[in-house]
Amino acid sequence: MKGFFQFDSVGATYGKEIIGGLTTFVTTAYIIVVNPAILEAAGIPRGPSMVATILTAVFGTLLMGIYAKRPFAIAPYMGENAFIAYTVCGVLGYSWQTALGAIFISGVAFTLLTLVGARKYLAESIPFSLKNAFSVGIGLFLTFIGLNETGIVELGVPGAPVTFGNIASTNVIIAIIGLMLITIFLLKRIPGGMLLGIIGAAILAFILKTAPLPEKIISMPPDITEILFHLDIKGALTWGFFSVILTVFVMDFVDTMGTLIGVSSLAGLLDKDGNLPEIEKPMLVDSTSTILASFLGTTTAGCYIESAAGINAGARTGFASIVTGLLFLLALFFAPFLTAIPPEAYGPALIVVGFIMFKPITGIKFDDFSELIPGALTITLMSFTFNIGIGMTAGFIFYPLLKLLTGKAREIHPGMYILFVLSLLFYIFYPYGG
Repeated sequence: MKGFFQFDSVGATYGKEIIGGLTTFVTTAYIIVVNPAILEAAGIPRGPSMVATILTAVFGTLLMGIYAKRPFAIAPYMGENAFIAYTVCGVLGYSWQTALGAIFISGVAFTLLTLVGARKYLAESIPFSLKNAFSVGIGLFLTFIGLNETGIVELGVPGAPVTFGNIASTNVIIAIIGLMLITIFLLKRIPGGMLLGIIGAAILAFILKTAPLPEKIISMPPDITEILFHLDIKGALTWGFFSVILTVFVMDFVDTMGTLIGVSSLAGLLDKDGNLPEIEKPMLVDSTSTILASFLGTTTAGCYIESAAGINAGARTGFASIVTGLLFLLALFFAPFLTAIPPEAYGPALIVVGFIMFKPITGIKFDDFSELIPGALTITLMSFTFNIGIGMTAGFIFYPLLKLLTGKAREIHPGMYILFVLSLLFYIFYPYGG
């Protein structure tokens, strides 16, 4: 088994992989509750949606472990689910069945592009500075999510969109204690320190009753049949729906690319050129998971940035993904218990991992504005728009433009022009809803 997962080449052990897989699961388990809650706004019933979410995560994460042999969790994307629920179904008025048809079409397109090598070609055409920016941007994004989830940072008012949270609240105090625990454990190099910090903060939250203990530990999963195979592919194949399909396609395309590069950088899996060897394998897992998601009744699936928490805890191979996938499978029956871990417990882990991912910022040439500006836009817009795809597409537009305008066209890989056009189309056809 060790040979199958190449433990020796990355210094992995079963203990580290299990702890890493557990940590990834704990930091991604919120999707079991959050995704159905968001998609309910589109008209998808919450119970069946939870089952669809879990089954998509089980399929994608196990396939990632067994086929791609990478320590990445797959689940329905945040951002894409909100786009479908609030923009496509809410503002534009399309049915969730038609929206799932768009998910299916984009998944098929991803699969075909992966099989012909187009996605790998485009990933390898991205300049090193932007790849570094992806890692830093995702780190800032994770940090912001963690700060917001824990209540350390709260939504503000017009003119001051975010503000300092209530530092005196018990939830925030627990989060700060959790942050200190994780940091101390990491400084002392205690195995499983990230997971121990999460568990410690969760126990404290239960004792102080800031988070309720679950009423049930085990429950049977809801019936999924009312959303299973209810996608409307024919309804999505209309010109009026083109902007939706294009937006879904570009958002997933760039989200997956950026997340794979970002978390692989943290795991030390990139080569000297900043490329992930055999990147087409995790990309194929992503695309097939998206196709399955549309059949099951949920939105675009892909690699989760929270996998970085598991990687920081020691995950390096696909064995960790198998652990995570099996835990998602158990969640079908233990969902009330597993989702009881409150944000003040897992949020600090996201903050710490986000900080760790800032390191590649040194790979951006600060003395060259044609490198700095696209990288800085990528980093800041990922977090400030709460959308990885927005940040990446901004970088894909500004990088070639600035190179061309400053007489540095030779530094542009031909594939970047394709990403430039795709990104322009994304902004032109994006259904802003206003």
